[in-house]
Amino acid sequence: MIIVSAFYVVCWLPTSLYKVVFNVVSNALPPTSYYPTIFLAFFYVCVNPFIYAMKFEPIKRILLNLFPARNPSVHS
Repeated sequence: MIIVSAFYVVCWLPTSLYKVVFNVVSNALPPTSYYPTIFLAFFYVCVNPFIYAMKFEPIKRILLNLFPARNPSVHS
């Protein structure tokens, strides 16, 4: 769970800081610097399921059972 939390902070902190700085001093940041922060946030959303699938055994087991070739009970 530490990996998920750390990855969340790394990906969402730039967006949050950008919004705070933009609201305090709106002319300090160029509008194009917003896009990399949004990319990091979307990257977190895309990678998060893979982190869960790799690191947490119950989720890994359920996902592996979804594939019939890896499920021995389907072939018997």
